Amino acid sequence: MDAPVAPPPPLPGAVLFACTHNAVRSPMAAGILQRYHGTRIFVDSVGVRPRETNGFAIAVMDEIGVDLTRHTPRSFEQLEDENFDVIVSLSPEAQHKAVDMTRTMHCEVLFWNTFDPSLAKGNREVKLDAYREVRDQLVRRILDQFPVPRMGQV
Repeated sequence: MDAPVAPPPPLPGAVLFACTHNAVRSPMAAGILQRYHGTRIFVDSVGVRPRETNGFAIAVMDEIGVDLTRHTPRSFEQLEDENFDVIVSLSPEAQHKAVDMTRTMHCEVLFWNTFDPSLAKGNREVKLDAYREVRDQLVRRILDQFPVPRMGQV
């Protein structure tokens, strides 16, 4: 007789991804989580110093069916709601901001220090590969942290 399989941990109700500019890593991560969980989890993203969404990030996310063309970069101060169960920081600067923000609230803060692919040097293909590598790393981490429920477990 097989041992019973433990159910996966419950999913959080709301997740915030944060990085330095809210132009590459955090919108990519938010788009990936939404792709796999749809409306099961409320997802948002912010940056410490927002900049325009990066074209390479838009291109590599489009390859997996995630549209970032309508993403509007925002700062922590522009958050409309601060009720998150989990904040995932993707840069040291965002981690410091997230820790400050959560001093007065109950929220799990995770630090996934993630390479900023906008720092990659080389031709277009080399740069795209750097963005793909970050995208694929985020997919793996997100699915490990927030597994997709199997049929009958939703």
